[in-house]
Amino acid sequence: MIPVSWYLIFSAVLFAIGLTGVLTRRNVLIIFMCVELMMNAVNLTLVAFARSFGTVHFAGDAFVIFVVTVAAAEAAVGLAIIVSLARQQESIDADQIDLLKE
Repeated sequence: MIPVSWYLIFSAVLFAIGLTGVLTRRNVLIIFMCVELMMNAVNLTLVAFARSFGTVHFAGDAFVIFVVTVAAAEAAVGLAIIVSLARQQESIDADQIDLLKE
């Protein structure tokens, strides 16, 4: 059996990679993918804790389903915004997007 600490370390590494991508990249699509990676790292943590504590109520699994639902909605809305910006501008660089400031 794999210890819970391994899952938590792996989740922390995934979250750190996603956070680094959000803070350093300028491409909106890459930032969007890094946010999704961070959400998946949180899901892994929730499932690891739910399995380690052995709760009967499956609270961790319920939170994971909620986070996946929110991530799906965020993906639909985020990709629609990115496609709209790509059609209006020649670049989807985060520094050049100033349409939402008005």
